[in-house]
Amino acid sequence: MIVLTGDLGSGKTKLTEGILTFFGLENEISSPTFTIVNEYQTKDFPIYHFDVYRLENSDEFLAIGGDEYFEKGVSIIEWGEMIEDVLPEKYVRISFERDLENENRRIIKIEEKL
Repeated sequence: MIVLTGDLGSGKTKLTEGILTFFGLENEISSPTFTIVNEYQTKDFPIYHFDVYRLENSDEFLAIGGDEYFEKGVSIIEWGEMIEDVLPEKYVRISFERDLENENRRIIKIEEKL
C-alpha cells in the first residue's frame, strides 16, 4: 500500500506513472480522477491506482468497496490522507512538497506507517 499526499500538481500522478512504466504498463496509463480507481495487471500481481480527491469522506470510499482492493494487490492512493481512518495499519506514505526556490523541484518525504 502506497499513500501519496501533496498539493495539486506536486507529482503524485507522475510518480504513479513511473511505477506503472517500470512494470511495462506505460501504454495503459490514465488518471482515475473521475473513475476513482484504475486497475492494471502486471505479470505477477494487480496494481490499483486510486484518486480519492473527489470523495467527500472515507464513508464514501467504503461505500464503493474501495477497501476490498487492499488485500488483492498493490494499492497506490492519491490524496490518501482523506481516507486515512480506513487505511490498513501498515503502509508507505510519500509526501510531495513544492520547492519554493525552484518550481521544477519537489521535496519528497517517505515514511513507513506501522
